[in-house]
Amino acid sequence: MSRVYNFSAGPAMLPQAVIERAREELLDWQGSGMSVMEMSHRGKEYMSIAAQAEADLRALLAVPDHYKVLFLQGGASTQFAAIPLNLLAGGRADYLRTGSWSKKAIAEAKRYGEVHVAADSADANGKFTTLPAAESLQLRGDASYLHYTLNETIEGVEFPYLPDSGSVPLIADMSSTILSRPIDVSRFGMIYAGAQKNIGPAGLTVAIIRDDLLDRASEITPTMLNWRVQAENESMYNTPPTYAWYLAGLVFQWLRNEVGGLAAMAEINQRKAAKLYAAIDGSDFYANPVEPTCRSWMNVPFTLANPDLDATFLAEAKQAGLVTLKGHRSVGGMRASIYNAMPESGIDALVDFMADFATRNG
Repeated sequence: MSRVYNFSAGPAMLPQAVIERAREELLDWQGSGMSVMEMSHRGKEYMSIAAQAEADLRALLAVPDHYKVLFLQGGASTQFAAIPLNLLAGGRADYLRTGSWSKKAIAEAKRYGEVHVAADSADANGKFTTLPAAESLQLRGDASYLHYTLNETIEGVEFPYLPDSGSVPLIADMSSTILSRPIDVSRFGMIYAGAQKNIGPAGLTVAIIRDDLLDRASEITPTMLNWRVQAENESMYNTPPTYAWYLAGLVFQWLRNEVGGLAAMAEINQRKAAKLYAAIDGSDFYANPVEPTCRSWMNVPFTLANPDLDATFLAEAKQAGLVTLKGHRSVGGMRASIYNAMPESGIDALVDFMADFATRNG
């Protein structure tokens, strides 16, 4: 059976080379006589897998020594609660409201303390198609932290700049952007990302936290959400999502050894996005609702001139091996998520199909 091009926003496609290697190692990992799924997370075999994964991630992102790298459960949404529990402790936090995921993060943080929305980019209809200008952010110098969602997966808006939070720790949800390009980790107090887009399968969350932020937790913080506890136990206070962690490690190796690192990955991702946006902008049949300066590299929403053709578009795309293109219900239309594992050939196939569909239905 031939594999399709999967444009899902997450769980997303994995690099084929990673899946093939996992298949080769499925029954017997490197002569151990066990599958990784069967290993004790405290056994020497699995401990070596975990250590290598962390080392490779640190190398890819050039993570400074004074940051902890945690491999956690619960998805990025669990960190919506963990962040205020670990950092707010009676203080006040600034949040940027720029789309569906930042809205959820704000709602969760309000359970634990005072939240100030320092910018809100919703239009009169509640839609998010642009982002606040850097100079418009109403930041408070006494905030415990500033939180923002670098890329809003549903709306397809992405920050073209790094918010300047001064001495206030900058916290970033990077679920859709991590590993898609180089980043300067030292500019952030904490970065977190659900794995199921650019890291690996669902069930794992990566958190990168500056050491000085590990001792601010509220007394009511559950042990499992306490970053200090997780750091002291090397992400193994309880049994971690072992197989997802292992697969993430294979993705890190793929990025380092086969892609050539994050600078090379960034060039590929820029080309992919540019091809797709050019196809949308060059046709009267398709449209992208996002302000061009705020367009995401990773999640590309688009609409058809005649929405009555949406179902036909999706059905014919599936027949052509292009799947999971339906847009989120809150936005409508289509959405192509083109994370690291989506090859350029997938973009070319989608662009060709879109051109043919427009010719036949325009």
